[in-house]
Amino acid sequence: MGESLNLSPLGYAYLGDAVYEQYVRLHLVSSMGNVPVERYHKQSIGLVSAGAQSKAVTALMEELSEEEQDIYKRGRNSKPHTMPKNGSPADYHRATGFEAVIGWLYINGKTERAEELMEKAVRILEAGKKNGGK
Repeated sequence: MGESLNLSPLGYAYLGDAVYEQYVRLHLVSSMGNVPVERYHKQSIGLVSAGAQSKAVTALMEELSEEEQDIYKRGRNSKPHTMPKNGSPADYHRATGFEAVIGWLYINGKTERAEELMEKAVRILEAGKKNGGK
């Protein structure tokens, strides 16, 4: 990739969605070992859904730099052409903001920071499951 691209917030979110999905899949495979694919899928839903990403980014907001918060707000406030069937529009917008931050970090070569945020997001969500959350 080398050079940075100047994308729209939704462009960054599009990329961030794929990067986060890949991170979650790698995390699940390494933590769960060799299990039926359906088990991976069931676990991934709880980590990649708009509601899950909304919870994670809400918990992470204070850890985002000023620049990351700006990217988040631009992603959150963007006007997507579609809305999910499941979940609230507010969750979807917050998730889009989170994905925009991940995509922006990734495309700008800040992959260690992107991984740090994704790892924290997954830890937050997994801890919530253990403590009785969905």
